[in-house]
Amino acid sequence: MGSVFLRLAGDFLSALVFLVIYLATDNVVLATVLAVAVAGGQVIYASLKGQRLSFMTYASLALVIVLGAVTLITNDPRFMFAKPAIAHFAVGLIMLKRGWMARYVPPIVSETIPEYVTAAGYAWAALMFVLGIGTIAVAMTGDIKLWAIYISVVAGGSKIAAFALQFVIFRLIVTSRIRAARA
Repeated sequence: MGSVFLRLAGDFLSALVFLVIYLATDNVVLATVLAVAVAGGQVIYASLKGQRLSFMTYASLALVIVLGAVTLITNDPRFMFAKPAIAHFAVGLIMLKRGWMARYVPPIVSETIPEYVTAAGYAWAALMFVLGIGTIAVAMTGDIKLWAIYISVVAGGSKIAAFALQFVIFRLIVTSRIRAARA
């Protein structure tokens, strides 16, 4: 579980660096250059440590570079704000694959309630699309504080709440089915 949160933190580190530097200095150029440097540094560090890098890692780096370049050209930070939205859409598309979630739940869950696991996978995809649309809507306002609250509280909180709700529901259904099978 901890590794999942570390991976998420790593995925959003460049956005976090951009946000902190931009809020502290109000300098779009400095914030963008540092965010791109951090994203590049993460890839270089992982490569030097011999870690196998996924397509998503390289896609994220490319996205930071492209959005960073557009941000620098236009001097408009909203392009950097769009990175989490694009990430949500990409993850949502991946989550549309039937059965993707089966490998992330304990075997007892996937064996006992496979139809709920599939439905939950689609629910997670829908959540990612809604969060992506919300991120774009908030980014279009240009209000960096509102965007920071949305990304951290709304987007982050909704994922935590969805995970907790899913855990409780799966546990109740699995327990109920096991009891029914024993009776």
